[in-house]
Parts: sequence; C-alpha cells; structure tokens
Amino acid sequence: MATTESIQQAYIDYVLTEGEQPKSVYVFAKKNEMAEEEFYRFFGSFDAVEQSVWADLTRKTLSEIRAQEIWAQYAAREKALSFFYSFFELLKSNRSFAVYSFKKHRSLGTPRVLEPTKEIFENFADGILNEGIETQELTDRKFFSKRYKDALWIQFGFVLNFWINDDSAGFERTDEAIEKGVNVTFDLFQRSPIDNLFEYGKFLAKNGGLKEKMGF
Repeated sequence: MATTESIQQAYIDYVLTEGEQPKSVYVFAKKNEMAEEEFYRFFGSFDAVEQSVWADLTRKTLSEIRAQEIWAQYAAREKALSFFYSFFELLKSNRSFAVYSFKKHRSLGTPRVLEPTKEIFENFADGILNEGIETQELTDRKFFSKRYKDALWIQFGFVLNFWINDDSAGFERTDEAIEKGVNVTFDLFQRSPIDNLFEYGKFLAKNGGLKEKMGF
C-alpha cells in the first residue's frame, strides 16, 4: 500500500534516473505497481510531491533542533544559526534531488516549490524573533520589526542558492556563508547608532521650540 513517504521516494528515484518528471500519473503509478487513485489520495500533482519533500525536510530540521536540551537556552540568533546549519546538513543526503528541484523551479521570487517551506520557516522565524524582541536581544522598530522574518527568508534563499553552487569540500564555504550572513542579518535587528539618531530626531520634533528658547 502506498504512503506519502513511498511516493516521495519513488518520485525522487524517477526524476534522478530520468532527469525529468514522469509523463503522467498513470505512467508513474504503473511503474510503481500502484493504482492511479492511490497517488491522488496523497498528492494532486508531481509538483505537490516536490513541495512536500522540501516541507518535510524543514519540519524534520525543526523537530531535531527543538529536541536538543540546550535549545531553550539559545538566544534568537543562536536558534536561527542552529536551524540553518541543521537544515543544510540534512539537505546533504538529498543534494541530487535538491539541485534538480531548485534549478527546475528557479524564479525571481520564491519558487513555487518552496512556498510551503516558506510558510513553515516564517512561522519559526516569527517565534524566535518575537522572543528576541521580548528579551531585548533585538530592537523593536515600528513598522520594520514585522519585516524581520522577510530578511531571514531572503537570507535562506541566498544560502540555498549558494549551497547549490558550492563545490568546496564538505560545503565549507556554505557554512561560512551561513555564519556571516545570519550574523550580519541579526546585527541589523539589534540596536545601532541609527536608532539613537531616530530617537534624537523624535526628541527634537517633540521639543521644537527648544532652539528658540535657548537663543541659538
């Protein structure tokens, strides 16, 4: 009897062997000795199978990192780094499929194949970023704080594209890209001289008559 996992694996085997999606669900089902209706019980299309593979890898990453004893002690930055390192470590065992799928669906925005993954990732990012704001690790900026998760997703897309093209031993350059990229992104989320400048500007706006009173 077919399962989500068996269909995913059969699909991965097919596209990596043939270099393309099956011509039809009928052909795929027949090759894997299942009724066509069994496929549709789990997926509506081949693209949906690919989406589920990426989403399941993301869920598995989150499950593994959250199970670590030290997880609760991590700051938001450390939780983000833990996700990135763990996700791309897990992706290594699925590299051939990841390269095939990513290049097939590459687009200027978020590839359709990664849309469910984006939703899972942004829910995770929202959680750790809100924690960071509550603990004052991160700066709560009006209007901008809600966009922090978008910056992290952009960073995810950058690292994924970097990893796809990385030919260094053990993907060492990807690890370096994660470290530098995530740290720079979180540096932007923290208090900076620009925040002090904005606050000074608000102070001057509220005390607009100060200049005249002081005679300057």
